[in-house]
Amino acid sequence: MNKNEILSKLSEIFREELDNEEINLTEETTANDVEEWDSLSHIQLIVAVEKAFGIRFTSSEIQSWNNVGEMAESIASKL
Repeated sequence: MNKNEILSKLSEIFREELDNEEINLTEETTANDVEEWDSLSHIQLIVAVEKAFGIRFTSSEIQSWNNVGEMAESIASKL
């Protein structure tokens, strides 16, 4: 799975979890760019992403992300 495919799947997950069909993620997207993405929804998103991709993240990995691109890189490294 390449980075564009991962971003596309992440966009679907974010739309579903945040109940917002307008979300289109880019590598530069941060929580500040998505109104519904707060600290509580962040946890829900992580769980949904782990489930969808069949992977697990460490807490240090999650804390190191500055944007969706870095999340996608972590996903790619585990697939």
